[in-house]
Amino acid sequence: MTFVQVIDCRTQQVDALNNLMDDWVEATRGKRTATHSIVAKDRSDAAHVVEIVEFPSYEEAMRNSRLPETGRIYQELVELCEGEPSFTDLDVVRDEQLNKALVREFFERVVNARDFDAADGLCAAGYREHDPALSSDALDLERAKAENAEMLAAFEPRLTLDRVVAEGDLVCVGIGYQGHHVREYRGIPATDRDVAGTGHATFRCEDGKIVESWWNWDEVGMLRQLGVLDT
Repeated sequence: MTFVQVIDCRTQQVDALNNLMDDWVEATRGKRTATHSIVAKDRSDAAHVVEIVEFPSYEEAMRNSRLPETGRIYQELVELCEGEPSFTDLDVVRDEQLNKALVREFFERVVNARDFDAADGLCAAGYREHDPALSSDALDLERAKAENAEMLAAFEPRLTLDRVVAEGDLVCVGIGYQGHHVREYRGIPATDRDVAGTGHATFRCEDGKIVESWWNWDEVGMLRQLGVLDT
């Protein structure tokens, strides 16, 4: 179970505290078990600073706390603060990254279930799609839906997400696909051949909707599988 530790302190030396955190990151490289760290300053009280540190589990957090580098940094933290920092230990009971969930829903409903109209609710009105396999760059939603519908109908693929990584307003996914060439594609008659490959896509999300996407996949490899290109 993911574990989060909240360190609450008061200090007039926020810049020095930031430098101390840089020192901790460098000193514990290759040793620390923390996966995510956020330092935040209270907008209504500039001396109130909170650090939130995430670990894979409570046990990993305790292992991290036993590092000599962590102990040294903590003593220096105390010297910067007005009084002893307080700690809150939290077992995470729900962790939903909403932009990642939005992209996963897009793949399940629009791509794999072929419910192209579902894209109207998942994508913003000004959505733009960039894909070198499509007719032009920066297609709007309606044109992207139409061209992707033709491609998916030609191969009836099933897409899987091998990895999903989110940061800020961006979600990046690694894609695997398997399909069967059952209809004409780019003037190529159906070959009745199986195809498989990989690709990746990046989505930009805003206000709970997808506003832009960039796609790259191995079309050359697929054409070789169809026998159109020499291997």
